[in-house]
Amino acid sequence: MAKRLRAAALCCLLVAGMALPLVGCSNNQAAYTPETKAPVLKSPTIGQDGTLRVGVDAENSPLSGMLQGGGAGKIVGLDVDIAAALADEWGLKLSIVDVGTDPEGALAEGKVDIVMGIEKSASDGAFWHSDAYLPTGVALFAASAGATAPTASAGATFAAQVSSKSAWAVMNEFGEESLTSTTDLIGAFDALASGGVQYVAADAVIGTFAAHSNGFDAHMVALMQQPGGYCIGVSDDNTDLKTAVADAVATLTGNGVISVIEKKWLGTPLDLSALPLTAGATAAANATVSTGGTDAADADAGADGAGADANAEGSDADAGASEGGTGAEADATLA
Repeated sequence: MAKRLRAAALCCLLVAGMALPLVGCSNNQAAYTPETKAPVLKSPTIGQDGTLRVGVDAENSPLSGMLQGGGAGKIVGLDVDIAAALADEWGLKLSIVDVGTDPEGALAEGKVDIVMGIEKSASDGAFWHSDAYLPTGVALFAASAGATAPTASAGATFAAQVSSKSAWAVMNEFGEESLTSTTDLIGAFDALASGGVQYVAADAVIGTFAAHSNGFDAHMVALMQQPGGYCIGVSDDNTDLKTAVADAVATLTGNGVISVIEKKWLGTPLDLSALPLTAGATAAANATVSTGGTDAADADAGADGAGADANAEGSDADAGASEGGTGAEADATLA
């Protein structure tokens, strides 16, 4: 595995943009061909012998999105790289399938074996959810790493993408007057960089990607909800595949492969465990524990990142396995 990671780090890295120009880059390095593994999964555990079919939403960058420029039309992103690592772990080729916003239907109709980018807290979807492979949650970003979590009485100011879950969380805890709504996350980070606001509220993964790929010096300093994560969905009756996915997620998390992929796309591995919760998030978490209910911040529709236009060409996303860099042969397919 160490050999594979060192070789992958030499590859030209594909850097994504927010919803969604993603721009390719040239690669003058010799192709790396890892050792071929014997397939460990076959039908009926997977639908097509020799190939892992993975469903993603191709309008959900940086998890997955259509590449622009060189290689236009190819689906790339965090989820694609992690899917390639999964396929390599099982000795399979990879087929990426755009299932849009209907992962449940794609699983039920047998179009894919697994789906990715599923929020752990999501209550919909009649399918099994793995442990999270990427942590996330509504996070607050500040211009200084030493900034502290704001309090409701401090008169703090925030920017967030209009109609997003993050904007709703800010209004709910700090009041509508504290929020500057922007059409996209780039505008929110622009407001932070210029001193127009003190914090940006955004999904931790999407916000980190937006800041990193556009050169903003921003730091996560607090969470506005208990951390959750993105997980893998599998048909509930496919016991063998559920077991294989659970084991593979644990392996790829434990051996550092997912951290390398996070560093490629986000500039750093994500660790939300040390971030403090805002007072409102702490109260909501306590209420959830006592009532067995759902965190209110997860109940509001609206995704961060929609409509953002971050052209990441020239970004320095360091080290990681690009699509196929783990050895899986990726075949982007539109359902």
